[in-house]
Amino acid sequence: MICLPDPDASVVARRASIVRALRGLVAPANVIEDDIRLAAYETDAMTAYRRRPLAVVLPESTAEVAAILDYADREGIKIVPRGAGTSLSGGAIPAEDAIVVGLGKFNRILDIDYANRCVVAQSGVTNLALSHAVAGEGFYYAPDPSSQIACTIGGNVAENSGGVHCLKYGLTTNNVLGVELVTPQGDVVRLGGKHLDSGHYDLLGLTVGSEGLIGIVTEVTVRILKRPQTARALLIGFDDVESAGACVAAIIAAGIIPAGMEMMDKPAIHAAEAFVNVGYPLDVEALLIVELDGPAVEVDYLLERVREIAAGNSARGIRVSTSERERLAFWAGRKSAFPAVGRLSPD
Repeated sequence: MICLPDPDASVVARRASIVRALRGLVAPANVIEDDIRLAAYETDAMTAYRRRPLAVVLPESTAEVAAILDYADREGIKIVPRGAGTSLSGGAIPAEDAIVVGLGKFNRILDIDYANRCVVAQSGVTNLALSHAVAGEGFYYAPDPSSQIACTIGGNVAENSGGVHCLKYGLTTNNVLGVELVTPQGDVVRLGGKHLDSGHYDLLGLTVGSEGLIGIVTEVTVRILKRPQTARALLIGFDDVESAGACVAAIIAAGIIPAGMEMMDKPAIHAAEAFVNVGYPLDVEALLIVELDGPAVEVDYLLERVREIAAGNSARGIRVSTSERERLAFWAGRKSAFPAVGRLSPD
């Protein structure tokens, strides 16, 4: 049996002092210090790397976030913000001498403004919840990461998340209009708002993708779009990856900007099909998913153009979605590629 040394008494005392201070800033139940519950916060989706933090604090208001950061700044304590922890980049992995600030309780949509085509939401609202909230009026939020059912809009801002439709509609940075931000010193700042291109320096652009290093985002204003009249997707198989890549280049060179375009190689195709059973062809080396959207007449025309381009690049088979359900199924496999591979290799 290997006996690990007891933690240094000064470290234990320091941790106890930090926990007491945090419980004076938020509801005591919103501070986590026991090892079992801390284990849930020691990594994000990049599970090969783990660090157990000193403590986790779950604030419920911007004022509480400001108080926590002010205290941490005065005491020289590291802070790691965390959304849903779905990142694959290690963005939410803490240091062992850090406090994790979890934004899970920031889960309310504050304002839906159809006239200005924007939504104001707290940073813990999930990506997909934004689209669900405005679907009844025919709107949606365009960036759609694979983890959109779980990932939060605050995490999307931190990571500048994209998704399968970022080719035409852009990344998070192209769809965020403003944020409320708490700086590392505990000051509350607003950047942008319900308008385009604020004057002066582009601090909003600097914030998106900064992984929480500039501050903790507590509120986000996003642009919403009208749903296109028609959306159709194609599955195009190829005998080699090079032909699929050439087809991608030819589609773009023809001036066609698909709503989404993604490629999978044979191992990914087989893993995804075994995971979701959507009917992907298993006898091809590469599979291209191309989605076209817009007015029905335009989509019909572009479908034929893409068919011609694919045939000219040695496509082996082309299947076009015939319903919205089938279109979503085509994308389901691609969006499930990571968990599908996880079944083969858990790390």
